[in-house]
Amino acid sequence: MSSNPRQSETPDAAIPSGPLATKWSRHKMNARLINPANRRKYHVIVVGSGLAGAAAAASLSEQGYKVSCFCYQDSPRRAHSIAAQGGINAAKNYQNDGDSVHRLFYDTIKGGDFRAREANVYRLAEVSVNIIDQCVAQGVPFAREYGGLLANRSFGGAQVSRTFYAAGQTGQQLLLGAYQALEKEIAAGGVKMFPRTEMLDLVVVDGHAKGIVTRDMVTGEVTSHAGDAVLLATGGYGNVFYLSTNAMGCNVTATWRAHKRGALFANPCYTQIHPTCIPVAGSFQSKLTLMSESLRNDGRVWVPKRKEDCGKPAAEIAEEARDYFLERKYPSFGNLAPRDISSRAAKEVCDEGRGVGPGGLGVYLDFADSIKRLGEAAIRERYGNLFQIYHEITGENAYTQPMRIFPAVHYTMGGLWVDYNLMSNVQGLHVLGEANFSDHGANRLGASALMQGLADGYFVVPATLPNYLATQKPGSVTTAHPQFAAVRDEVAQRVSKLLSIKGKRTVSSFHRELGLLMWDECGMARTKDGLLKAIEKIKALREEFWTNVMVPGSGEEFNQQLELAGRVADFLEFGELMCVDALQREESCGGHFRVEHQTPEGEALRDDDDFSYVAAWAYSGDVSRPQLRKEWLTYEEVHFSTRSYK
Repeated sequence: MSSNPRQSETPDAAIPSGPLATKWSRHKMNARLINPANRRKYHVIVVGSGLAGAAAAASLSEQGYKVSCFCYQDSPRRAHSIAAQGGINAAKNYQNDGDSVHRLFYDTIKGGDFRAREANVYRLAEVSVNIIDQCVAQGVPFAREYGGLLANRSFGGAQVSRTFYAAGQTGQQLLLGAYQALEKEIAAGGVKMFPRTEMLDLVVVDGHAKGIVTRDMVTGEVTSHAGDAVLLATGGYGNVFYLSTNAMGCNVTATWRAHKRGALFANPCYTQIHPTCIPVAGSFQSKLTLMSESLRNDGRVWVPKRKEDCGKPAAEIAEEARDYFLERKYPSFGNLAPRDISSRAAKEVCDEGRGVGPGGLGVYLDFADSIKRLGEAAIRERYGNLFQIYHEITGENAYTQPMRIFPAVHYTMGGLWVDYNLMSNVQGLHVLGEANFSDHGANRLGASALMQGLADGYFVVPATLPNYLATQKPGSVTTAHPQFAAVRDEVAQRVSKLLSIKGKRTVSSFHRELGLLMWDECGMARTKDGLLKAIEKIKALREEFWTNVMVPGSGEEFNQQLELAGRVADFLEFGELMCVDALQREESCGGHFRVEHQTPEGEALRDDDDFSYVAAWAYSGDVSRPQLRKEWLTYEEVHFSTRSYK
């Protein structure tokens, strides 16, 4: 066994003993059970209705639990899971090219730069096989081969084809499957749905999560909801950077408010930069658009070899004058090198002055070779909707000229700390999907987000939640408990304070300034000096926000500026923690690239002796003085090695 002997400072991760390959099956065998008649007595609150939330709500309702599901969208169909494009991984080995559960597990551990919890990752790979069968049974229209078998394609960080897909709209089709399962349970009365309702705080009674406080986004009414357990499936925090591929509504509020009620926040500095996004076009933009990583199966990434050629049309640059830099630097994986590595490589050539497009912030993704080899019709069949999106945004025809792409914030690997049961250190508070930290380490491989969300919702939490519920008397805490009134008063005071400032700056101006600062100092490359500067600037910006922000309207109405103000206020606190986390991690790993820690070739340089841990931060009562707790990572099946894709 390769492990760090230091004692972990986090709560027990509840990892089962025994061989890695049998941990999950034995854990389920030894889990507490609740008989069907008794399940009807328990009430579970699910916050979020994307893939993880909808899958969990539907599955738990089918098992017999009473479920309340909350989302801030007008329908679960609008959850941001719908935006995922390229596919979902599963170790089916349909292509007979050497894939297996163990290989998917190893690729995920390696892709995360050996900073993920081994037992959770193995379970994810194991469960992946069942996800595809579940979704096919729901009618998800996965792409198929000519003979009718499910098709697969490759994604970054893997040398096998294990990604199932539905053209370039895989997330939408998977979400519709989960949505249908959820709607069936709503119609049957097992799930009560609360759309356009935002969670603004967590209610903790005697150390147990027993409810939430919400605001009706149409009427402004603040209400309390009690349950026997709370499940957060609220997505990631990428919008702390302002510009990202996330929907504008995505935020950190639910997990951050839970953090301030006692939940540990793990690895907040681990954010993923996606290499295949449409470049920024101007300061008017409020978000960025993703071009699926699947495009790199057939598109070749290049820039001119000479700076002087960057202003020329791509067609006028001769083949010998092009630098296919991913193929040159990483010949074993080429254009399908992992996202963090591909993003840094693109930044590097742009920093050298060889970028293309406005401001030199772009590289080419060229399909000419594939169209010549396969024909335009084949490329159109595989990626047609993505080419259409690109044309709608840029006005350019990617069938006749290369796409221009550039890295952008996409996914967050950090999140609330959870144990093997997906329960946080706050008893009864379970965290699913992108909202938790557990499966991706320092970098997520492409097509693994959908896999984790559905694994957590359909297969993991329905098996592990009874371990907690069996220890609780159903309905033992109601909204009559004094803690609900206390938390509701705090929420009302926060709303009132935001409305009373009557300053001169818009909420979005604060968000944009914070995002640019985070991108510059805590984005693709980080330095000690830059992070220290960012921490001080965030503090000053936060102070100005609470004295000079302008939030029009009232709290007793539909007020989107009020919603945004609450979310930006949380980003202004959370952004500081991200920088503090990045500052203390004196190494480079995955998406966390400290300029001071790199190899002579410019690759990430890990420090396994001192930093092979999950950084789990506790709220001390002062956002500027978080307390670090470490969960040291141990590995039974893999060994630390230099992460190479060459």
